[in-house]
Amino acid sequence: MTRLQLEAETLRIPFRDPFRISRDMSGDVAVTVIVRLTTDRDRVEDRLGLGEGFPDTYYGENPDTMAVVMRLLLEAADPFEPRLGRDVAETRAALEAASAAMDEAIRHHGAAKCAVDIALHDLAARRLGIPVYELLELSPDIPPTDFTIGIDAPDVVGRRAARAARFPALKIKVGGPADLETLEAVRSVYGGPIRVDANTGWIPEQAVRLIPELQRLGVVLVEQPFPAHRLDQLRWLQERSPLPIVADESCVTYDDLEGLVGVVEGVNVKLAKCGGVGPARRMLLRARELGFRRFLGCMEETSVGIAASAAVASLADWVDLDGALLLADDPFEGLALSDDCTWRLSDRPGLGVAPRAASGV
Repeated sequence: MTRLQLEAETLRIPFRDPFRISRDMSGDVAVTVIVRLTTDRDRVEDRLGLGEGFPDTYYGENPDTMAVVMRLLLEAADPFEPRLGRDVAETRAALEAASAAMDEAIRHHGAAKCAVDIALHDLAARRLGIPVYELLELSPDIPPTDFTIGIDAPDVVGRRAARAARFPALKIKVGGPADLETLEAVRSVYGGPIRVDANTGWIPEQAVRLIPELQRLGVVLVEQPFPAHRLDQLRWLQERSPLPIVADESCVTYDDLEGLVGVVEGVNVKLAKCGGVGPARRMLLRARELGFRRFLGCMEETSVGIAASAAVASLADWVDLDGALLLADDPFEGLALSDDCTWRLSDRPGLGVAPRAASGV
């Protein structure tokens, strides 16, 4: 029997507004998995490690696959549990070893690995009495987040952009039937930088025709215009585009970075893709070494996943950590957004978040 014990709960949380992207137009409810990691030897007040993994069917995951895989991951990570909390250096080494063991146990399954990895970091930092970012030897000073608006009729997107005008940048989902009209509607009500994300929904001829219009409208980057495996198309567009092309679906884990050198200017790192806090830290550091501009993104997660992402956000150039803001009801508290739209990292041990009393989580 493992020392580590894990309970998982699948949450289905409505969005504030319908959230649709080019490859998934269903967007009414976010489905995410919250885990609680405990051991028999912890004191009652610090025995809980919270984690979250957002399963995306695009990457072959759902709550059922996560439940099966997480049992395997727990067995792989369990031998390193006694080293968590001894001191910062030993704990970091143990967390890195646990991450490597989970990767050896099974490939891919980023959301399942993410949930377990976040919970291990939260538990370890609580034992040490320090925040996760301090455990990672990172800064709490991070860039502000943008705000994302999904695909809808141009006038609807324009109204949502007006409501979100306080954010220092907006990320607009494109790849729908009226992309240019949508961006015109956004620009008519919003004066700041616009980031666009096609989620693999464009074709090369369309994209290259749009680039001059995107420049005119103040778009500052283009995220994943083409299918993930079409690195040739990404390279072709980057060679013709003065705007940075950012790989998202083409950049899932650390191992994808080398193959993107000379293909795109930027990469989007997400904890739910790469496998959690530790893998994201390593991936962001390696991306910097390789000369990429670094985008730290998220799924439609609660404050648990967003707090974990924010712990590594000081390594990013651009931050897109608005998942919890898209939800009609975030069942966790402790993560606060400042007036300049920057997440204020808590100095409490661990992630610094906890279930709201009335949430039932």
